[in-house]
Amino acid sequence: MNVPPPEVIRVTSRRVSCDGATQIRGGAGFRPAALGHPRIYLEIDEHGYVDCGYCDRRFVLEGGPADGIDQAALPDISEGADPGHR
Repeated sequence: MNVPPPEVIRVTSRRVSCDGATQIRGGAGFRPAALGHPRIYLEIDEHGYVDCGYCDRRFVLEGGPADGIDQAALPDISEGADPGHR
């Protein structure tokens, strides 16, 4: 059974960064870096998407092969992830 990623972010660049806390709602006294992970840089390949190995966010290239497809149908291709991981 394939499970959709917890969050899908559409991007316009093949090179993206993820820290697990960007785009989390903030407020007075809020420290988003405490909720994230080390910033990593990911490269979207010919599949049109890449998954963060820390937080499982999926970055989909707008207009790419994965744009507009059911995300649960796509395999996890986390950069640096162990293929037997999931």
